[in-house]
Amino acid sequence: MLRITIKKDESFEVWELEGKLSGEWVSELDRLWKERSPRAGSTEVLLKAVSYIDPAGKELLAEMRQQGAEIRGCGCMVRAFVEEIMGRKRIVDVSGLPKKTLSVIFLAGVLLGGSAILCAAPKPQLAVAAQDKAMGAQR
Repeated sequence: MLRITIKKDESFEVWELEGKLSGEWVSELDRLWKERSPRAGSTEVLLKAVSYIDPAGKELLAEMRQQGAEIRGCGCMVRAFVEEIMGRKRIVDVSGLPKKTLSVIFLAGVLLGGSAILCAAPKPQLAVAAQDKAMGAQR
């Protein structure tokens, strides 16, 4: 099953897709896409809760993209497909790791380092105690 919700504004349309984009549902989406009135604004296709896209569905989304639609997705598999369709690569920093991962690593280092300092047991000052005893014996 595929649920298609179309939200229209004066110059913008958002098509929200939920479910499986496969089989007869690809035909239905294609029919709706071809019947839409040409608009001066832009169209965004949001793969909101799409759990599966078959090859025909991927082909249709690629065609929609070629006709000017911006495809967006949620979930790692759908996002990877959307990046492929949109022709984008993930933005990474110099080291090649995503910035969120680097932030987590940095924060973990700070927390572990700080806890090691706070939890360190104070070492007894043997040399000072021995000196005090020696000075007390000399008096």
